Amino acid sequence: MLTRKQYELLLHIYHYLHEHGVSPSFDEMKEALGLKSKSGIHRLITGLEERGFIRRLPHRARALEVLRLPEDSAAKAPGQTSGILPVAEQGKAEGAPISASNVVQGHFSRPLSGVSAPPPQESAQLPLYGRIAAGTPIEALRDETAFIDVPGALLAGGDHYCLEVEGDSMVDAGILDGDTVVIERVEDAENGSIVVALVDGEEATLKRFRRRGYSIALEPANKAYETRIFPPNRVRVQGRLIALLRRY
Repeated sequence: MLTRKQYELLLHIYHYLHEHGVSPSFDEMKEALGLKSKSGIHRLITGLEERGFIRRLPHRARALEVLRLPEDSAAKAPGQTSGILPVAEQGKAEGAPISASNVVQGHFSRPLSGVSAPPPQESAQLPLYGRIAAGTPIEALRDETAFIDVPGALLAGGDHYCLEVEGDSMVDAGILDGDTVVIERVEDAENGSIVVALVDGEEATLKRFRRRGYSIALEPANKAYETRIFPPNRVRVQGRLIALLRRY
């Protein structure tokens, strides 16, 4: 069962894939559906993915694959045998309900044929979770609506996300205020790695990680700041730095 907006988004992605070879961007999907924010698109995509209509391909930008379409007869244009509404007809249906209950019944017995995965892309779209201090620690704000394109060559296997740096405590490591850092999500790190560390469950900071006996040191890369030392139970590694992006 799909809502009207889920149905419209599914068709838009399907036709865009066949026309361009890649899925539409979040901005293009937002404009096509007349939504005001990308957070609405994120929720619709999650709903379609949970219902088995699409899937996201990891570590690729604009990488959605359509797995199946609803076989609802109301979705067919005259003379069509497949349950696909032509793009030209979508606008005509904007003001009319797709079915009496304003939802589309999905029958999943027949997989969609003829739709292959988009070709590998040179960049990946990673979530931008917010700003992290490289000076006084602040809480890392998680934002589910912001994304940033990152060259795929910078990424290995695993889960990744991006953070915007705030502060100057890591300048001697080449990390400046306003830089965007690419983080691989890990729960442990080697001595000397630059990590996102969560202190006392509420303060997140970007620092160099070192074990000192039974303690953990979070070292800045700026002589104006002091190294902070904690017992292990007060520090949790949330990721390690693997790349840095800077806009001039």
